[in-house]
Formats: sequence, C-alpha cells, structure tokens
Amino acid sequence: MAHYSKKKTFSLAMIIIPWLTVPFMGKKSFLRFLPVASFINLFLSLLSLKANKRKWWMNKNPLSPGSVDFSYILGPYYVATLWIFKLTYGNFPKYLLTNMILDFINAFPFASIWEKVGIFKFQKMKHLTWYFVCVFLAVLIYGYQYLVEQAIRQTNNSQSKL
Repeated sequence: MAHYSKKKTFSLAMIIIPWLTVPFMGKKSFLRFLPVASFINLFLSLLSLKANKRKWWMNKNPLSPGSVDFSYILGPYYVATLWIFKLTYGNFPKYLLTNMILDFINAFPFASIWEKVGIFKFQKMKHLTWYFVCVFLAVLIYGYQYLVEQAIRQTNNSQSKL
C-alpha cells in the first residue's frame, strides 16, 4: 500500500509542480501558446491510445488509470510546451535545439525515473524511438503555431480594415 501512495504522490507532484511556474509566464504568453499546447496534448492523448493498444508502452499511473497518462500530458508536457514556445518561438534553430535537449532528458533520464517509480513502462518502443517521435512532434507543432499566428494576423488585419 505504501508503494501505491508513493506512486500517487509522485503523479500529483508531476501535475502540480509544473503548473506552479505558469504565473511567471505572463497571461499574454499563456494565451498566445495555449492553442499549440492543447493541440499537441490532444494529439499525444490519441497517440497514447494507439500506443497502449500496440503495447508500445504501458501506463500504470494510479491517478490516471487508463491508456492515457493525464498526469504527464497535462502536467510537465503541457507546461513545458508553453514555456519552450514562450522562450524560443520566432527563432527556429533555438527552438529545435531546446526541444532536442529537453526531449533527450524526457526520453532517457525522466522516462527511466517514471519506470522505476512504476507509473509508466516502455514495452515495444525504445527510449530512442520515443526521443525521435518527440523531436518530430516538436517540428510539427512549430508549423502549427506558425499557422495559428498567420490566422491571427489575418483576422487582425481584416478587422482593422473595417
């Protein structure tokens, strides 16, 4: 029972701690990058459903006991997406390098910690494969944010002509 409690505490911390940093981001940045963070987290949730079905990985999170680990997706992954965009958007090489470094940390030391705690386990997917998936998704969502920014500019330009 103590092990279950440890897993629960770890999962709660994984959700809460990243969100404690969001007020330092500023409302404008938060709202600006909310669509891209929401998009990638929806995509990641759908990917998790497929991954569990194909046994790429297994979620054992007591706070999110299904195919999707919402503690991870709505905690560190969501907030990290917001921060990375706030700090690097507009400079793609900086964005990509930052993502490559953080995705490496996510895929190796952090994933190993989550496996050790017992809330997550790679099965048929390797840590290196997950790393490359994350880097690919980072490039994909940079393009998504670019399209969001273009749509906002077009809307603002149309409204200012009225």
